[in-house]
Amino acid sequence: MSSKRDQLGQWTTLVADTGDLDAIRASAPEDATTNPSLLLSVAKQTQYSHLLKEAKRFAGQLNPDHDMGLLCDAFATVTGAEILKSIPGLVSTEVDARLSFDTNATLTRARRLIAMYRELGIERERILIKIASTWEGIRAAEVLEEEGIRCNLTLLFALPQAIAAAEAGTTLISPFVGRIYDWHLKHGMQISGPENDPGVQSVKQIFHTLKSRGFGTVVMGASFRQLWQIEALAGCDKLTIAPNLLDMLANDHDTLPRALDSRDIDSVDDVAPLREQQFRWLLNDDPMASELLADGIRRFARDQESLEALLGGKH
Repeated sequence: MSSKRDQLGQWTTLVADTGDLDAIRASAPEDATTNPSLLLSVAKQTQYSHLLKEAKRFAGQLNPDHDMGLLCDAFATVTGAEILKSIPGLVSTEVDARLSFDTNATLTRARRLIAMYRELGIERERILIKIASTWEGIRAAEVLEEEGIRCNLTLLFALPQAIAAAEAGTTLISPFVGRIYDWHLKHGMQISGPENDPGVQSVKQIFHTLKSRGFGTVVMGASFRQLWQIEALAGCDKLTIAPNLLDMLANDHDTLPRALDSRDIDSVDDVAPLREQQFRWLLNDDPMASELLADGIRRFARDQESLEALLGGKH
């Protein structure tokens, strides 16, 4: 019997949820995704000090009077370019989370990231720009997609975010499993398996809803805590998985049944687009989703600030 990783790979594209270059090379995924927290982790490791030096050289080449924002983007793109040497597919690079409520600023930063990748010899076809799933972020993604810049809407915790992103023509969304799981555990819920795991059920609902409405948006489950969460979503378009969990799948040779299949989902009649007022109310009316979105943005913003401090202090 082939491993569960090999079985899963028949239906689902596997994405490495790490910025660690050694771990990516070892796990050999199709794609990889980064965020400020992962980049901060990379920047702290001495074996990647050459990336810090290259980022400073690159930022100085672009603008001798560069600010910390440009330096952080240089580090993100240099790291992303290095990751792309080890994978055949795409890498996701995130816009500064502190711009999550500013559509125009998000557009400016996203276009700069793409231009910086081009300077490094990487074309936009291999990049996904990660943006938080706020209303403003979704509107930015809509414009970027029209320009041919593909986007990954992250920090997605609820169906209204997924629908709005899909209606905007977003290439990919990253609904989180583990943080939803954590939130419900913290609030006293007993979770015994995927059948009563709100994170797993949320991704299943999003997958079925988007496929039934004929959206082409790729659903990529993210943020896993348990192996059975991954197994319960076998057949999802993509799953972004930490290297240790990929290793566990590779070492398990039991049968893995397919849980999701878009071919089994019936289409539904046209549904009216989600308006801004509806989006904001539905998100506000969901304590879990609204709290986790705000908390996720704050966490990424703090890690961005820590990255800036680290890069500013390195020579």
